[in-house]
Amino acid sequence: MATRNGLWQSHTVRSVEPEVDFSSPGLAVMDLERIFQGGKMINSHADEVWPRLYIGDYDSAENRKELTLRGFTHIVNCAHTARRGGPDYYQGMNITYLGIEGRDCVDYNMSTHFNTAADFINSALHRGGKVLVHCHVGVSRSATVVLAYLMLKHHMTLVEAIRTVKEGRGVFPNRGFLRQLIDLHIRLHGR
Repeated sequence: MATRNGLWQSHTVRSVEPEVDFSSPGLAVMDLERIFQGGKMINSHADEVWPRLYIGDYDSAENRKELTLRGFTHIVNCAHTARRGGPDYYQGMNITYLGIEGRDCVDYNMSTHFNTAADFINSALHRGGKVLVHCHVGVSRSATVVLAYLMLKHHMTLVEAIRTVKEGRGVFPNRGFLRQLIDLHIRLHGR
């Protein structure tokens, strides 16, 4: 069932994806990229990818009226800078903020933020909160953090996490982030 209201959308699309060979990191990246290429594409500013957990872009994060209307209680900004956004932007809104100064480049180590972000999201959802995880476009940095959350807190494999997120939003983490997610998968589940 699909619902659309303004900038926000939630609906489910299921597809069958190929298996991934984690024994070779180079092959695994290419296999994962094939999974990301299929399924839903971006067509809204924010999409629900897990109950009360959304991935979005800067427009969704800066729309104070929609954030209030939709009842968001927590924001994870994966593209935090001193120039834009930040906790002060949400002053008076009852929103708890986590800023990650992530860069969307293959050599940026996003994995250093996996546990902090997963704990923040998990705590918010367990208290009945509603979380928006965003970056500039809502495709790479924010998706990487949400995938890591699903792997760390819901014990999903990387492929299961990708399939879950792709049901709600078209995402495509960069190759460096994919390698970091593969490392997390191997640490949690072996090859």
